[in-house]
Amino acid sequence: MRNYHFIQGLARNHVVDLLTFLAPGDQLADDSPLRAICRRVAAVEQPVRTMLQRARSTLTTLTPDMGLRLESAAMHRLVRQWLAEAQDAGAQYDVVQIEGIELAQYARPLIERRPDPERPALVFDDHNCEYLLQKRNALTDLRHPRRWPAAAYSIVQWQKLRRYEAAIVRAADVVVAVSEADRCALLGLGAPTSFGSASSQNIVVVPNGIDLEAYRPPEAFSPLRTLVFTGKMDYRPNVDAVLWFAQNVLPRVLEKAPDVRFQIVGMNPHPRLDALRSHPAIEITGAVPDTRPYIHRAGVYVIPMRVGGGTRFKALEALACAAPVVSTTLGVEGVDVRDGEELLIADEPEAFAEAVLRLLEDAQQGGMLRRRLGAQGRRFVEQRYGWEQILPKLEEALIFARQNRKNS
Repeated sequence: MRNYHFIQGLARNHVVDLLTFLAPGDQLADDSPLRAICRRVAAVEQPVRTMLQRARSTLTTLTPDMGLRLESAAMHRLVRQWLAEAQDAGAQYDVVQIEGIELAQYARPLIERRPDPERPALVFDDHNCEYLLQKRNALTDLRHPRRWPAAAYSIVQWQKLRRYEAAIVRAADVVVAVSEADRCALLGLGAPTSFGSASSQNIVVVPNGIDLEAYRPPEAFSPLRTLVFTGKMDYRPNVDAVLWFAQNVLPRVLEKAPDVRFQIVGMNPHPRLDALRSHPAIEITGAVPDTRPYIHRAGVYVIPMRVGGGTRFKALEALACAAPVVSTTLGVEGVDVRDGEELLIADEPEAFAEAVLRLLEDAQQGGMLRRRLGAQGRRFVEQRYGWEQILPKLEEALIFARQNRKNS
C-alpha cells in the first residue's frame, strides 16, 4: 500500500518509471493501474529460494537472508540498462528510490558512481528498521525453549542486518524512515564509512498513511461480541501476537464474558496457528476479500503486538474506521496516539483483558466510550495520516536528496 500510494502520488507531478518483482506465476496485466500512472513499467519474476539455500547462506555468507531474498541477475541487468539508457539519452534520472531492504543491493550502480555530482540521487525507503525487528524477535523467542532455534536464526540475522542496513543507510543521499522510533534506531547504526555517515539531516520521517475514503466508519455500528485481529498471518510478529493473546489474554476475557469470540483475519495462516483451530472461541478465517467488514463489526479490535517495527497499518485502518481499539505499546509504536484518548493501551495480559472487557461492557451500556474513542481516533488519522498530508513530506525528501547529491 505504501509503495502504491507513493507511486500514484508522485506521478501526479513527476515522471515515474518502475522496476518491480512479481510473485511466481503472476503477470502484470495490461489494465494494471501501474501502467496508467507510470511512464514505463517492467517486472521480473521473484526468485524462489529453498530452505536448504537459505540455511547454507545463513552459515556461509555475511549477507542477511533479506538481502538475498530478491537477488536476481535479471533485475541487476534491468537496473543498469535503464540507468544507461537514460544517461545516453541526456535525460538522466534525478532520483532512484529503493523500496525496502530486500532491494538494497540494486543501489550498487549508484554507489559505484558516488564521486559523480551529476549521478541520480539515491533514496532508500526503509519500511522497517530491520535489524531492530530481528533483535526483538530474538529476545522474544529466547524466553521459550521451543523457540530457541528461531531465536538463534534471529540472532544471526540481527547481526548481519545491522552491518548490511548500516551500509545502505550511509550510502544513500536520503533515508526515509516510517517513524521517529525507526529514525532514532537508524541514526545509531555505528561509525561513518567512506560513503559518509547517517545524520539528522539525511534520515527523514515519512510515515505510512491510510486511504481515508476507503476506510470510512460505517453509517451505523452493529458491533458483535467479537474480538478482531487482522494481518498477514505468516508474518512472524503477527503470529506471535495472536498466540500470546489466545494463550494469555483470551482465557481471562472468557472467564467474565464466555460468549465472546476471537477472529483472526488474514491470508496464509502459519502452521503454528493450527493449535488454535480446535478452540471453540477462536475462528481463523484465512484470506478474505475485504477486512473492513470485520473491523466494522468488531466489538473490540485488538493489536497485541510484542515484536515488530515501523508504523502499524492495522492501527491506522482500525482508527480510521472508528473502531474501539486495545493495543500494546509496541502495537502503536510510531503512531502518536494517547491511552484513553484515541484507544486503550495495555501491555500485561491482565490489564489487556480488563481493557477489552471494559469496551465490551460499554457496548452493552450505550457505547459512550466506544463512540468517544472512535470519533477521536478517526479525527486523529484525518489530521495526520491521510496521503494528502504525507506525500508532500516525500517530495521534500526527494528534493533534498537531489540537492544533497549535487553538494556531495
